[in-house]
Amino acid sequence: MAGTRISDRKRKRIAICFGTDAAGSRRAFTEDLSPMGMFIKTANVCNPNTVLRVELLLDEEPICFDARVMWAKRVPQNLFHLVKKSGMGVRIIRFHDGRDRYMRLCEHQESLSQGGPAHV
Repeated sequence: MAGTRISDRKRKRIAICFGTDAAGSRRAFTEDLSPMGMFIKTANVCNPNTVLRVELLLDEEPICFDARVMWAKRVPQNLFHLVKKSGMGVRIIRFHDGRDRYMRLCEHQESLSQGGPAHV
């Protein structure tokens, strides 16, 4: 399965709220993102196939969407910062707000990695 990822994910740390309900009671950070999904670094992982409501905490317009947990790696709390991938990978199912803003954020990352100018 290694190397079968269609879209490359770009490293980006953004604060988020997520949860299984609309309230989004848990807080975490993204570690990388792509137009199809993201990796959420958290010690409070959910089981695979769980549908989450995710909200990116940006200053501008809100970005809110539903995502399905594709895989999760549970790590003991005392080892959380030592393990590289502790958290869960999610795939975006549907956007509620900010789809265009999210796509621009992903494009912004691509142009930064290629060294070109980017405007968000």
